[in-house]
Amino acid sequence: MLLRLATLAICPLFLAPPAAKADPPVIEDASARPSADGWTISVTLSHPDTGWDHYADGWRVLDMDGNELGLRVLAHPHVREQPFTRSLSNIQIPAQTTQVQVQARCLIDGWARATYHLSLP
Repeated sequence: MLLRLATLAICPLFLAPPAAKADPPVIEDASARPSADGWTISVTLSHPDTGWDHYADGWRVLDMDGNELGLRVLAHPHVREQPFTRSLSNIQIPAQTTQVQVQARCLIDGWARATYHLSLP
């Protein structure tokens, strides 16, 4: 009897549909330029945006230790504009830093695992 109850309790787990996980946002390219007020980073990313319910909603600049230096929030989907490029200015990057990481985020799936390594000029 106990085995039958355990089997019945586990069966719905196998019958449930798998959680939907879309392709993560991909950083196709990035560039950096210094200015008097910090750095401007421009990022080109792609993501299979479907509309307001699922889209790439941001990217961030990290130092090589994973500390966040800047965050660019993307306020709307880019269904018909793929890939697309957006910039963030006045990023304070410590002197002597030669490389940063850029990481993209999706509204549904969160931060992409992969980061784009960007060498600073």
